[in-house]
Amino acid sequence: MRNTTTPKQTILVVDDFPENLEFLDEVLRPHYKVKVALNGEKAIKIAMQSDAPDLILLDIMMPDMDGYEVCQRLKAQSCTRNIPIIFVTALGEFENEARGFELGAVDYITKPINPVVVRARVRTHLALYDQNRELEQKVQERTSELQATRLEIIRRLGRAAEYKDNETGLHVIRMSHYSRLIAQAAGMNKDDVELLFNAAPMHDVGKIGIPDHILRKPGKLTPEEWELMKRHVKIGARIIGKHSSKLLETARIVALTHHEKWNGTGYPHNLSGEHIPITGRIVAIADVFDALTSVRPYKEAWPVEDALAYIKGERGQHFDPDLVGCFLNVVSEILKVKEKYAE
Repeated sequence: MRNTTTPKQTILVVDDFPENLEFLDEVLRPHYKVKVALNGEKAIKIAMQSDAPDLILLDIMMPDMDGYEVCQRLKAQSCTRNIPIIFVTALGEFENEARGFELGAVDYITKPINPVVVRARVRTHLALYDQNRELEQKVQERTSELQATRLEIIRRLGRAAEYKDNETGLHVIRMSHYSRLIAQAAGMNKDDVELLFNAAPMHDVGKIGIPDHILRKPGKLTPEEWELMKRHVKIGARIIGKHSSKLLETARIVALTHHEKWNGTGYPHNLSGEHIPITGRIVAIADVFDALTSVRPYKEAWPVEDALAYIKGERGQHFDPDLVGCFLNVVSEILKVKEKYAE
């Protein structure tokens, strides 16, 4: 028959007197798994192990490192700061208790130790700790759900804008993967790479505000039509808006700056060089390469070789020369993405 007994929770008892450890071990072992430490250094090592204790009973008056310092060091580490600490001490002055609470302790037990009191305090704070962990888990799950929902909305809104001049919407998928590959080759950290990958689909969301007769015009745009077309970057930035969210702020910057050029002849603000955010510079390469190699109402798809020659030719003009190098270093991976998400 399968054993469904709930595993015992772990209590770490810290005291420099072995007899005190033995006494508390006898009091607690029938109900909990007990670990012991004779000094602060040993206690910190035990607390930082993968099977961390669920609660710590910590003596204050110990040589070398007293309980206050142990508490302070544990609360300074992300992996141990949430473990409840109950001080066990013969001291009863208000100032000492206040210091303990300021350092993050949850309670005091005074010596001589009453077994009934110890078990009651331990049981109470373990229950509170369990409730806090359960609540934290629910918050994390809800945050993950909200993040996933936000990402899905961003992807779908980006594809909705793309449908206005590309019936499959696969352009935003390809260029997002291209952007990620270029960003990785450029040495961006993992979090920033993922931010760019998820923000890139919104680069042309402003096309929602451009009339269809301009987006789908089979011939060259007139100067007046081109001025209207260029407005999509500012429209996109306004649609996304300014947010504290890193994801949405990255999306806004990408939407606003992906048509700027390294030599300062782009739009909307004629930014040049490194004054253009790196996310905009990366998306510029990814966007142009995919646009060149895709069918549009006004053109046929370019051969890959011709598109690569164009990117190389615009190095230091349209595009960041270093990022063109990064693009060329991962072009084999980019072509795999192109084939996987072909129209």
